[in-house]
Formats: sequence, structure tokens, C-alpha cells
Amino acid sequence: MTKNIHADKYVSKISDLSNLISKIVISRGNPFAKLMIIGEAPGAKEEELGKPFVGRSGKLLDQLLQNAGIDISLDVYFCNVVKCRPPKNRRPTKIEIQENLPWLYQQIKLVNPEIIVLVGKTALEAILKNKSTISILRGKWINWNGRLVMPIFHPAYLLRNQSKEEGAPMSLTKSDILKIKEKMDTLK
Repeated sequence: MTKNIHADKYVSKISDLSNLISKIVISRGNPFAKLMIIGEAPGAKEEELGKPFVGRSGKLLDQLLQNAGIDISLDVYFCNVVKCRPPKNRRPTKIEIQENLPWLYQQIKLVNPEIIVLVGKTALEAILKNKSTISILRGKWINWNGRLVMPIFHPAYLLRNQSKEEGAPMSLTKSDILKIKEKMDTLK
């Protein structure tokens, strides 16, 4: 009964945007995974396919995870802070984030991951309530509600900054994902 009340509340909140929204994008991956990856919001491709992280950025993230030895179909559950694509693909507003957080917290509770990766600034701020820049916190383990959390650069940022030099965002992200894989291996 409680779930229906919350669902009705959520539907009424997004009804104002209903003319702008064609799909609610919930998740992809294993709902029993030990690793949850949380991004900002669906993009155009995600909205079209109804799954998070399936556009150019998602394909890059999948590749980085697989290169580190992480099985994206078994080891990972992907979701976003905001479940609907914001108009004109803009960053979600604080109100949109606040309205979606109960749903994200419920996903975290149900999946019960041991590790959460926060992809980009919006996910970092939404979960950790931290205004520090992603470049300061990326690659660091943070304890949040009994879970290990690591912020990383968003793959869209990596696509815009493609330098492969040591210390460049791509290099740092590869290193961060290797740390995540190592931690996953110690938790098995």
C-alpha cells in the first residue's frame, strides 16, 4: 500500500512535465549486483531505449568497466539520480533531484550494493550532499551509510577531454575503475 501512495505522489509530480517526457528510465543490469553505478539523468538515447548509460557516454563507461575485468551484466546495476530526461538535456534542478531522491534511495535499499560509484557532479552532490568538485573527490573511498562510495568523472567529460596522457581525466578514471575492481575482488 505504501508503495502505491508513493508511486501516485511521484506520478503527480512528474505530470507537470508529462508533455516533455516520453519515458521514465529506471535501471539496467543485475538487481543483485554488489556494484551500483549512479549517474545524473537519462539522455536522449537512454530515454529512447528506456535504459540508463546506453548512449555514447554509457558505451564508453561499459568499455572502461569491461577493460578492468568487471562484467557489466553480472556485476553492475546502473541507475540515475533523476529518472526522466530534463528538457533540452539540461542539468536537473534541485527540485527535480529532491523529488527523485526517495526513488533512488529505494533502489539502493533494494539492490543493497556494497559499492556505489557516483558518476559526475550531480550524483556526487545528490548522494553525499557535498559541494566539492569532482576532481578533488574522484578516486577516493568515502563511507556513506555503511557503503563504500567512490566518485568518478562522468564519461561525457571524458569524451570531451580525450587526452590519453598520464594524469589526464581518462587516465585517472581508468585508475579509479581499477581500484573499484580491486575492492570488488576483496569483498567476494
